[in-house]
Amino acid sequence: MEFLRHRIEASVLAISRPPGSADFLQPPGDPGLFGPDSAAWQVHSDFTAMLTGGVAALLLQMLHPLPLAGVWDHSNFQADMLGRLRRTAQFIAGTTFGSRADAERLIERVRKIHLGVTGVAPDGRTYAASDPDLLTWVHAAEVSCFLRGYLRYRNPGFAAERQDRYFDEIALVAEALGARDVPRSRAAVDAYIESMRPQLVCDDRTRQTLQLVLAAPAPNALAQPWTRLMMRAGVDLLPHWAQQMLGVTPRSPARSELLRKSVLVAAQPLRWAVRNGSIHLARQRMGLPP
Repeated sequence: MEFLRHRIEASVLAISRPPGSADFLQPPGDPGLFGPDSAAWQVHSDFTAMLTGGVAALLLQMLHPLPLAGVWDHSNFQADMLGRLRRTAQFIAGTTFGSRADAERLIERVRKIHLGVTGVAPDGRTYAASDPDLLTWVHAAEVSCFLRGYLRYRNPGFAAERQDRYFDEIALVAEALGARDVPRSRAAVDAYIESMRPQLVCDDRTRQTLQLVLAAPAPNALAQPWTRLMMRAGVDLLPHWAQQMLGVTPRSPARSELLRKSVLVAAQPLRWAVRNGSIHLARQRMGLPP
C-alpha cells in the first residue's frame, strides 16, 4: 500500500509541482501573499477540484478570440497540453502557497513573458498578453472556474462570505500582473463574465482546443481513464451557454450528478495518497500540522 501511495503521489506532483517550482518549506514562518487562514489556500488546496476547474477555465478563456490567438501563436499548447497544465499549476501553487519572495518572482517572470506575446488575431485585431483588459478576462474566467470546481467536487458547503473573500484575495495576483478593474466578489465576477459574452466567439480553433482537451494525454497508461474523466468533468463545469457555444450538449441534471459522484470516487485515492502537496509543505513552513 505504501508503494501504491508513493506512485499515486508522484504522478500528482509531476503535474502540480514540476521541476523549478517554489521551495514551499522556506523561509520558515513566511505566510506568502495570503496565509493559511485565507480562502485562497482553501480553494486551491485540492488537486482534483483545481484540475477540473483549470480545464473549464482554459475553455472559457479561449472563447475570447484575442487570448486564443496569443496561445495559438506563442505556445506549443497543441503539442504539449500537459506542459501547459504544469506551467499553470506551477504559477498557481507558487503564488498561492509559496513565500512572498517566490510569489513575487513568479509574477514578475510572467509579466516579462507577457511583454513578448503580441500579434494580430485572424479577425485583424492586434493583441498583447499584457493588455490590462485581456488580463482581467483571463483572470476572471480562471478563478470563477476554480471556485466552481471547489464547490462541486470538494466543498459544496463553502460559505458565501468565504467565496466573496476568495475573489477579493485572489484579485491581488491579477492586479500584480497588470489587470485593471478586477471583479472582487461573486456578484461582480458573474456580472463581469455576463458583460463579456458579446465578445466571445467559437471558431475552428476554439473547437480544436476542445478536442485537444478531450483527448488530453495522461501521465501514464494507467491514468488514462482517470484523465478522461477529469477532462469531461471540467467541461461539465462550464456554464450551459458556454457549453452550447462549444457545441457540447449540456448534460441533464441526473447525468451531471452521476459524473460528479464518479469524480468524487476517483478523487479519493489522490486525497489519500498526497501527503507532500504544496499546501502540506506550506503549512509546515508556517509551523502548522500538514
